[in-house]
Amino acid sequence: MKAPRPNFAHEASFAKLLCGDLPEAALDALQELIGRHKVSLVRGDVTYLDGGWYVTHSGLLRLAARRHCAGIHVQPVLKFSNPPNSRWVFRATVFKSRTCKGFVGFGDAEPSNVSARVRGAEMRVAETRAVNRALRKAYGIGICSVEEIGSVGEPAKSQPQASKIPPQPANGNYGGPKVRDRLCQIIRQHQLDPNLVKSYAVDFCGTKALREATRAQVENFVAHLADWAQKDRNALLCQLNSYSPVKGRAA
Repeated sequence: MKAPRPNFAHEASFAKLLCGDLPEAALDALQELIGRHKVSLVRGDVTYLDGGWYVTHSGLLRLAARRHCAGIHVQPVLKFSNPPNSRWVFRATVFKSRTCKGFVGFGDAEPSNVSARVRGAEMRVAETRAVNRALRKAYGIGICSVEEIGSVGEPAKSQPQASKIPPQPANGNYGGPKVRDRLCQIIRQHQLDPNLVKSYAVDFCGTKALREATRAQVENFVAHLADWAQKDRNALLCQLNSYSPVKGRAA
């Protein structure tokens, strides 16, 4: 069964829910990616980090499948690797068709350029990076893949004075990254309309805009939404549909 073609309006709504207010340039870039490569933020093909879009490994594999990729050959480059020190280099070749000569990409990984979350898995990270780079070359993906970034998602080291700074309110951040990620996960898992979820959240929190809600309010809403979606998705959909704008009918 083919995945539905990404709809930019739906993708843009999800992007704003996931990332907050995005600059116009970021939305334009997303629209171009969707139009050219049929990628989807909702499906997790791309992600937004530090002011830019990055393609994901799963997104590249889905793209390769849509384009009927003939095969991917991956092998370690042992002369540049140092297994005892967890340094690995891989070479990947993507064949777009049976007659294709191949698009080559190299990927390296070592403890100094991977996230702490994947330390000990440098060999697999290097392989993934090589495949990503080869796929990006083969299909003309101009943006970097998120797996190629070193130490992505690492928390910044606190300054000596940081302990003196009181906790900041969550207003304007939809309850913080973890709560926002959980909300987006629920939307993806249960295939909910992000616009309707946002309208329901505003009503649930009793604020004029979601960014005005406190962290506790957003956390309560996310817990409520997850519970309802799990127990009775159809009833939840009815509730969400009540927030749909009424469309005028032709006489």
